[in-house]
Amino acid sequence: MQSSQNYFSWLANQLKGWPQQNYYLFWFAFGCQLMTLVAAPLTPVSVITFIGTTLGVLCVLAINATKAVNGWLGLVSAACFVFVGFTARNYLSIFEQLAYVITLDLPVLISVRSWNDDTHNHLRTFAAKQWVLSISFTLIVWALSAFLIGTLTSDPRPVYDGMAFAISLTGGIVCFLRYNNQYFWWLASGIAQLILWGITYAQGDASLGMAINSSIYVINDILAFTVSPWFNAGRKRMGLKSIH
Repeated sequence: MQSSQNYFSWLANQLKGWPQQNYYLFWFAFGCQLMTLVAAPLTPVSVITFIGTTLGVLCVLAINATKAVNGWLGLVSAACFVFVGFTARNYLSIFEQLAYVITLDLPVLISVRSWNDDTHNHLRTFAAKQWVLSISFTLIVWALSAFLIGTLTSDPRPVYDGMAFAISLTGGIVCFLRYNNQYFWWLASGIAQLILWGITYAQGDASLGMAINSSIYVINDILAFTVSPWFNAGRKRMGLKSIH
């Protein structure tokens, strides 16, 4: 019992010590999502979207701050987004969340006590080979996934769904390998998801909350380049060694 209490106390402490800008962004996102929730009729989809987006923003901000609480936040928010993706018929968004669980959430949960220090001290950056491989992988996955999901299911937006899935899958793998270049993929992923969920909302298949969530992710990704320990500007603030 004592060890469990210590564990949850440790997790709670992972919400502390973030760059101040991260907290500002979270409360801004929370306010936007709350207004979206109360402005429309309450439904299971709108409530689950609200829970998922709130935890999802916390998760990406925790990754930004290299705090291991992102494992649990990502796992719960992924469950919410799987439900929302299924109801919207954006079927590849379901596989996107499963990819996040495998590449981001489970590795953190397995090594939750050491993940912060391991991440701080073992970050890398791409050489030309990694750029070529990652971009090629993204394009191939986009083409294959869009074709297959459009052929095998009733997904009404296979090209946009495939684009968001391919970029996000690559970003998850790059993050798992601890390359800071993941944030170029996260930025592209946020834009791709904003397009996907904006179109989905316009076609009446999802709440506005998912599109708002994607825009918050884009802001977080831009913020990461300046304040996150994934990059030298943020590392300098924290007294960490530069990434070469």
